[in-house]
Amino acid sequence: MRKLFITIILLCFSIGFSQDNKPTSGKYTAHNKGKMYIYWGGNRDSYTNSDIHFKGSNYDFTLHDVAAVDRPVGWHVDYINPAKMTIPQTNFRLGYFINDHYNISIGVDHMKYVMVQSQSARITGNYPNIYNSTVINNGVVDLTNESFLTFEHTDGLNYVNSEFSRVDDISKIFKINDTDKIQISLTEGVGAGILYPKTNVMLMGKERHDDFNVAGFGVSAKAGLNITFFKHYFIQGELKGGYINMPNIKTTFDNSDSASQHFMFFERVIAFGGIFQL
Repeated sequence: MRKLFITIILLCFSIGFSQDNKPTSGKYTAHNKGKMYIYWGGNRDSYTNSDIHFKGSNYDFTLHDVAAVDRPVGWHVDYINPAKMTIPQTNFRLGYFINDHYNISIGVDHMKYVMVQSQSARITGNYPNIYNSTVINNGVVDLTNESFLTFEHTDGLNYVNSEFSRVDDISKIFKINDTDKIQISLTEGVGAGILYPKTNVMLMGKERHDDFNVAGFGVSAKAGLNITFFKHYFIQGELKGGYINMPNIKTTFDNSDSASQHFMFFERVIAFGGIFQL
C-alpha cells in the first residue's frame, strides 16, 4: 500500500509538469472538468461515548458510555516516511472532476481510537465471576486495572470510503484576479465506506489480539477550504463528521469472541496535494 501511494503521487506530479507545456485557452484554473487530484495529510479526531458489547462462549456483556480519544503524534517526519507512514493519523484521497464543480473520489481516513483507560464504566450482562468484588463492584467495572480490558483501534480506525463533492471558486471575495497564481475554493461533500480496523485488544486475560478485519461501515459529510498555488499545488483544510457502526470487531484469536459498537466522530484534516488535467 505504501509503495502504491508513492507511485501514484510521483505519477501525478509528472503529469502536472507535462501539462505546463500544453497550450491552454484562458486561465488553467477557470475549469475543472477532466482534472484529477490527489492529497496526503493528517487529522485529529473526537468521538462520542459508546456502548461496547462483548460476547463469547462463556460471557455476554456490555460496557456502557465508554469514552475514547485519538492518538496524535504532532508534526512529525513519519508523515512522509514510507516505512512509518501508518504511525501518524493520516488521510489519503484520489479524485476526479466529472464537471467543473463536482468530483468523485476514493480514500482512506486513517484515524486512531483509544479507549480511555483511566475510567470506570457501568457493566451489564454475564461475565466470569472471578471479576466480582475485584475490578467489578455494584455493576461498575474499573478499567484502570488493565487485567480486565484494553481496547484500541490504533493501526488504525481505517475508514475506507468514496466521496461525492462540490467545489466553488470564491477567489473574488478576496479580490484575487489571477487564479492561476492563487485560487481559493470552498468544498463540501458526502461519503460512505467500510471500516477496516486493526483492533488491539486484551480481554479478560486472553492473549492480545491485533489484526485487520472488515468490522462495519461508516457515513460522513464534510466542508473545507482549498487554497491552490500556481495552478497545480494546494493545501486543504476540512471538517468532517460522521457515523461509524462496527458489528463485527475481532477481539481474540477465538472466532466465537467478538465485539460491536457504534458512535459519531468529528475529524479535523489538513492535507497537501496536487491537481492536474488528464
